[in-house]
Amino acid sequence: MEEINLYLDEAKDSMQKAIKHTELELSKIRAGKASPNMFDGLMVEYYGASTPLAQVATVSVPEPRSITIKAYEKSMVTTIEKAIRDSNMGFNPQNDGDLIRINIPPLTEERRRDLVKQTKAEGESGKVRIRKIRQETNDELKKLLKDGASEDEVKKAEEVVQALTNDTTARLEALVAAKEKELMTV
Repeated sequence: MEEINLYLDEAKDSMQKAIKHTELELSKIRAGKASPNMFDGLMVEYYGASTPLAQVATVSVPEPRSITIKAYEKSMVTTIEKAIRDSNMGFNPQNDGDLIRINIPPLTEERRRDLVKQTKAEGESGKVRIRKIRQETNDELKKLLKDGASEDEVKKAEEVVQALTNDTTARLEALVAAKEKELMTV
């Protein structure tokens, strides 16, 4: 039935988006290595408006344990430096007037464990999103049953949704496990 396929495609697409969102959130968790993604969520005050750092500066990684940030406008350097200090990311930016340099300190064992907990929490929230998609899709399929769809087709579709959920959850768990391994590797 065409409507069933539509719901299955929508569920698959939504689950892919949940995986992508979790990947993005996991990329923001630093693993002791410098990465421009670490500043994706950082907002900077720019002419009275809260603006993403990427729109006011270039973030680059000249070495594995350092980051440089070059503001498009020289007047923004101190504002960016203040935003980084206030962000509670644990960085100590050094401002040389034109460029902000950030040295990434090696992670302590305690900090690694905290980041693993944060990683697991992100993974769990991704699983919750996936289960919610499954529930919503199954509810829509049950409505089709009331509208006259065949019971066998709906049952098969529910099995496909469950298989899709299992597959997506396994991929999410693999992402989380890889991030945990990356965090715990010294």
